Amino acid sequence: MSAVSASPAAKGSPAVPGDPVRALQHALYRAAKADPGRRFHALYDKVSRSDVLWRAWVAVRRNNGAPGIDKITLAQVEEYGVARLLGELASELREGRYRPLPARRVFIPKPGTTGQRPLSIPPVRDRIVQAAVKIVLEPVFEADFLPCSFGFRPRRSAHDALQVLIDECWRGRRWVVETDIASCFSAISHEKLMQAVEERVCDRSVLKLLRVMLRAGAMEDGQVRRPVTGTPQGGVISPLLANRYMNRFLRHWRYQERGKAFRAHVVNYADDFVILSRGHADEALTWTRRVMTRLGLTVNEAKTTVRNARQERFDFLGYSFGPHHYRKDGHWYLGASPSRRSVQRLKARVAETLVPSNVAPWEEVRDRLNHLLRGWATYFSHGTRLMAYRAADNHVYATVRGFLTRRHKVPSRGTRRFSDHVVFGELGVLRLRRMHIGAPPIAER
Repeated sequence: MSAVSASPAAKGSPAVPGDPVRALQHALYRAAKADPGRRFHALYDKVSRSDVLWRAWVAVRRNNGAPGIDKITLAQVEEYGVARLLGELASELREGRYRPLPARRVFIPKPGTTGQRPLSIPPVRDRIVQAAVKIVLEPVFEADFLPCSFGFRPRRSAHDALQVLIDECWRGRRWVVETDIASCFSAISHEKLMQAVEERVCDRSVLKLLRVMLRAGAMEDGQVRRPVTGTPQGGVISPLLANRYMNRFLRHWRYQERGKAFRAHVVNYADDFVILSRGHADEALTWTRRVMTRLGLTVNEAKTTVRNARQERFDFLGYSFGPHHYRKDGHWYLGASPSRRSVQRLKARVAETLVPSNVAPWEEVRDRLNHLLRGWATYFSHGTRLMAYRAADNHVYATVRGFLTRRHKVPSRGTRRFSDHVVFGELGVLRLRRMHIGAPPIAER
């Protein structure tokens, strides 16, 4: 099964009647797709359109993000008046007075490591403008993006990338290079990025707006830093710009395939990618390092591995790929399942939710826990997952039982008062195995 096309106008899909923003995106995509060499020169007026700004606000409101350095929340924007704010932004854009504020820099834990990832949070007003620019530029760039790219693109998901990877392994490409780009979002040169944008956009006002967004910088420890590299993670438009630059590498790869230096296939998701081949993994890795250096990027050697998917597993997008065995008869098959690290991260988040200091009502605690479990299971609903679900259920039960035993001061381990049936039944905790195998049949009376 191949992934569906990612464009907003894929395969001639009709625009939504009465939706001018959607119609605009379809028109831009069709024009860009029809002429790969076309450069668009009249886009800035579309960014400041009232319907585009309103669609941008809807996207920002849906994400429900934190405030920037101005400390203005989404609720305060609604109290101030959304239409009033959008009108002010439209005037600033049309008159050339718009200037973004620096983003607020915070650090979040890197999953599976002890390091931290920098996150830049622009103010709400700047996120709206970034979303409007994304609405206009995304269909133009989508016309150029290759089918092997799946990260942060419309109508594409990690599951599509996973399915392509499994299909390619079954077709015999079982030598796998698994790697990513070191500090991808912070290493991209602004000048080289703008050169990639200018391949499709020649509207000087749009290019100027993108440059002031990139140079807005971030405030950290009371100081504003304005580096000359990077598309800061946290910005609405950052994934699109990173994909635009990453597309340069993927185009190099396409030209290599046409030259038949070695037969291989790449599956890319943001800054992570795997290369699958029939015995040419080392050549593919050497070629990748050379091209990345030419683009000003660096392969993360600590995360780079070469494996035979028929003999050993490798991790990608939270899944573990490689040989799996049927429990009933023991025969093996190539498949995917939630990785051990992903299960461990879920256990850690469950423990954070059920800390003894949490004094919220049980209904609130349960709803937060179920929201976490349902989101995790929705993502990890691909491939073989029963064993991972079972491990998660066992941990959830033990953690919930310990939490309630302490809260109610039960003078025992609580296995009788808070049994398995009570926790996953009366108390309403979500059982992942039930999501996998379905609800039990209702007994006839």
